[in-house]
Amino acid sequence: MEFSVKRDVFLGGVQKTLGIVDRRTSMPVLNNVLIRAEADRIRIVATDREIGLIADYEAQVVKNGEITLPARKLYEMLREIQGESVLFKKEDSNWVGINCGKVHFRVPGIPAEEFPKIMDDEEVGFIRVDGAMISDMIKKTFFAMSTDESRVNLNGVLLRAEKEQETVTLRMVATDGHRLAIAGADPKVEQVEGFEKGMIIPRKGITEIRRLVEDKDGPVELGVKKGMCVLKKDGVILKVSLIDAEFPDYKRVVPKDKGTLVELDRDPVLHALRRMSVMASERYSGVRIRLQPGKMVLNSINPDVGEANDEVEIQYQEGDLEVGFNVRYLLEAIEAVDEEKFTLEIRSGLRPAIVKPAQDSGYMCIVMPLKI
Repeated sequence: MEFSVKRDVFLGGVQKTLGIVDRRTSMPVLNNVLIRAEADRIRIVATDREIGLIADYEAQVVKNGEITLPARKLYEMLREIQGESVLFKKEDSNWVGINCGKVHFRVPGIPAEEFPKIMDDEEVGFIRVDGAMISDMIKKTFFAMSTDESRVNLNGVLLRAEKEQETVTLRMVATDGHRLAIAGADPKVEQVEGFEKGMIIPRKGITEIRRLVEDKDGPVELGVKKGMCVLKKDGVILKVSLIDAEFPDYKRVVPKDKGTLVELDRDPVLHALRRMSVMASERYSGVRIRLQPGKMVLNSINPDVGEANDEVEIQYQEGDLEVGFNVRYLLEAIEAVDEEKFTLEIRSGLRPAIVKPAQDSGYMCIVMPLKI
């Protein structure tokens, strides 16, 4: 096995695997990436048995072959090498030589036969969607996922297609029981076979999908097969095992009654809430919001830290209304709004509030209030 490849290409390919390789495994080979050379390409493969990534890159292959190497050490070597191209050569007893100019590394590998097989992507029914759309939907829901390991069905994001008459909407939903974020978009496709029932993509899988589409440039092929979500983009295939559980009926959480609606400027409110968050700690994270004619008054008290007060001028002329929130939950809900203005719909007592863009873009976040 022998090939030469551009150093930046090789470095970028290995870097994409770092979020997947399993550092806490009893199987040393799962710390490794599989490198396969054939024809005029190299293939880099990583898996932790739940997530798999396969990526092909152009290279000058002298001799076909395959080997696995520790992903993080390989990344560190390539990062520190200075030069345009890298010569990679498999030697006897699964040792590998990596050369660039006067730099020479020699490291032991593990035979490719010990590396787990990854399901192929044949017979997957793909839909072609905009990568920017997927990236935007993740941004608007990611923060609301639960981190409580005992609530497996909430440790991910629900992705499903909803069809009404001739219109298809692709929707992402996440909740931790205290807030619920919903993002919807038009995938501009007619058929969404396999997506109607919905699938729960785990946190780590959503993180890797986000990395794959973070440049927001170009289309992504999206499919589902045998409990796996499969994405293809620019020669990279990402396969994520889905959570086998039932996601709650999120539509039942959306309030049917009308609350007090106020339209607000995003940036002044965000800055005020960030000032309130200075007082937050694990024990005290609340902010009291009082709506009064012409102003929003914010107050945060933490016996361990101190007190903060602020006012924001608003267009509001109704009666006084006061409600408490977890300041971080409210911040994250508003930060996901892309527009300059948003609406805050609040209700008296401990009934849920709704954050939405002023011009409905398919996003909403329902936040449960706090008793302060």
